[in-house]
Amino acid sequence: MVKQSQSEYGAENIQVLEGLEAVRKRPGMYIGSTGPRGLHHLVYEVVDNSVDEALAGACTRIDVTIHKDNSVTVIDNGRGIPVEIHKKEKKPTVEVVFTILHAGGKFGGGSYKVSGGLHGVGISVVNALSSRVEVEVTRDGEVNAMAFERGITKEKLKKVSSASPSKHGLKVTFWPDPEIFTETVVFNKDILINRLREMAFLTKNLKIVFTDEREEDPETHTPYSQELCYAGGVVDFTKFLNEGKEVLAGLSKPIYFETIDEKIGEMEIALQWNTSYYGQTLAFANNINTTEGGTHLDGFKNALTRVINEYARRLNILKEKDENLSGEDIREGLTCVLSVKLADPQFEGQTKTKLGNTEMRTFVQQSVVAGLSEYLEEHPNQTKIIINKAAQALKARQAARKARELTRRKGALESSTLPGKLADCSIRDASLTELFIVEGDSAGGSAKQARERSFQAILPLRGKILNVERAGQHRALSSETISSLITAIGTGFGDEFNIEKARYHKVVIMTDADVDGAHIRILLLTFFFRYMPEMIYNGYIYCAQPPLYRLKVGQGKKNMQYIYSDEALSTETSKIAEGTKYEIQRYKGLGEMDPEQLWETTMEPSNRTLLQVTVEDAQGAEKIVSDLMGDFVEPRRNFIQKNAKDVRFLDI
Repeated sequence: MVKQSQSEYGAENIQVLEGLEAVRKRPGMYIGSTGPRGLHHLVYEVVDNSVDEALAGACTRIDVTIHKDNSVTVIDNGRGIPVEIHKKEKKPTVEVVFTILHAGGKFGGGSYKVSGGLHGVGISVVNALSSRVEVEVTRDGEVNAMAFERGITKEKLKKVSSASPSKHGLKVTFWPDPEIFTETVVFNKDILINRLREMAFLTKNLKIVFTDEREEDPETHTPYSQELCYAGGVVDFTKFLNEGKEVLAGLSKPIYFETIDEKIGEMEIALQWNTSYYGQTLAFANNINTTEGGTHLDGFKNALTRVINEYARRLNILKEKDENLSGEDIREGLTCVLSVKLADPQFEGQTKTKLGNTEMRTFVQQSVVAGLSEYLEEHPNQTKIIINKAAQALKARQAARKARELTRRKGALESSTLPGKLADCSIRDASLTELFIVEGDSAGGSAKQARERSFQAILPLRGKILNVERAGQHRALSSETISSLITAIGTGFGDEFNIEKARYHKVVIMTDADVDGAHIRILLLTFFFRYMPEMIYNGYIYCAQPPLYRLKVGQGKKNMQYIYSDEALSTETSKIAEGTKYEIQRYKGLGEMDPEQLWETTMEPSNRTLLQVTVEDAQGAEKIVSDLMGDFVEPRRNFIQKNAKDVRFLDI
């Protein structure tokens, strides 16, 4: 080991970052990433401040607009940030809020009883990571404005006009900095709408108007606009999540109750069971989606399991010798929205994905025990239906135990436990290995010959994989194809899933470039989303992009190129001079390629194109999977009619 001398590490090596420099130096610490997720997080931070005004009872409307240059404006009718000189900082308070981390009105003093943006870094981080920010504050009969560039004040606060004394609010326009967001500065409309809809559901009667000036409404020839406002709050949210699903008989109206404790906070919850095999519980703290759960979710799950088991035994649906219903049994088909609000939330990290307040566990647990017990007591018919659904899930779980055992790896997955058709790779470092899932023996044979055996494994599938959206766990695990997939990947699934046991950090779905191939691809993606969602969230799932055509102009291999779309083929053929002979080969399946062609077009790392499967919005993904792969035809038809214009039809 090389030892450094003391002279190489002195005071000059200690770097002090001034103002918002730290944010620009390490943006991922504050917004998670500088990719699309972090980009959209900027909008959330600005809107969160406006929603906090609504939670304080000071705001009834928020307008969010994406402009043609991909700048974003957020306007609210809240109180507006104070503009008077800050006593300590000797500059306008609004400037302090936009330029100093941990400066805000949420650390005491009673300005905000409940807030999601308690770290006080949100709006200043947006300022630091934007090439320009323009601010207008309306309050006390004046409109004052100022501007910043990359976190530095460029235009000092000044009065720009007078306003009615009754008018108040804040307007923020920002341009994401392409120096920070090098991947893209283009906002995705659907991602933003899903998040804004969520905020509207969680704040009763708050009107959020979203406008996208980049897109024109074909009927009105005005910019696309959508108004989001829900009087029913979490009840409407639960109904929305269950659209297109068959709810249990007698449960057309979600179960709802709320509890308020002056010292601890508030809790409201809506529950509604459907006939599907999958549940969805969304937990929020001060309108922040706590995707990693926390104490409030723990309290809910404990209470739900306890109460349902008590009633199951009281009604003799569970006999004395029967094992208890598990939480998983009870939550099968359950759609639930849990929302808590508290004055001093303890979130883990700036992205606020887990709630840590211990008092919330007891508060929610006691509230759910009381509220759910009261409902079950007053609705005996619905109680029996709910418990019978869970009891059926218990029987299916018991029947699936044997099938589950077949999918478990032994030790490091000895060769005797590998799926028979898996051609494994020799390297054991999972971070370096790839598993290609291919359809059929023909494509499998070609892929096995084409691969680089040291780090690429091949698993051929026989026929189409089962649609797990319409099948219970027992039936799914009885499928040889599914059990082979689970065994080969090595993580297990469900409660036993362990991402650290993944044998490959790239699982590549490689199917034919036709309708059948697309169908198999979506069936596989449905399987991963339902049984191994963490593989998607960790970026381990990919889709290969095999070519559609081979174009050969004249003689010799140098004059040959692979084409991946009809549009590209049209472009390339239009370049060919008149009278020049050329040949087009259409690949209808991977099996039509010889190993060399498959390697150089689809499997060779430096030349191939892989699409990484990501889920920016788990709630939106849940709804799409349910609509497209579930039992109901109507949601599927509506989706196809709405999106058909964006589909590239393939020559079958």
